[in-house]
Amino acid sequence: MSRVCELTGKRAAKGSIIWRSGKAKKKGGIGTHVTAITKRRFLPNLQRVKAVIDGEVRYVKVAASAIKKGLIVKPPKRHWKKAEAAKA
Repeated sequence: MSRVCELTGKRAAKGSIIWRSGKAKKKGGIGTHVTAITKRRFLPNLQRVKAVIDGEVRYVKVAASAIKKGLIVKPPKRHWKKAEAAKA
């Protein structure tokens, strides 16, 4: 299961956590020092939403930023009536 936005192509990005120890010189210390660097991943905020794609409604994995930009067209709401549901 890939963590990639189907519209924008956003995917996980690499980064690192930098651990520091010591007191800053500004605050009266002798300076901070890096003690460890740990790798980490920044994952996109993917949402599974219904969208109209090529005239048909299907679920897509889309980044929240793409939804906010209005890049997806959501399908119209379906209104069921009891009489129609009983016939079918």
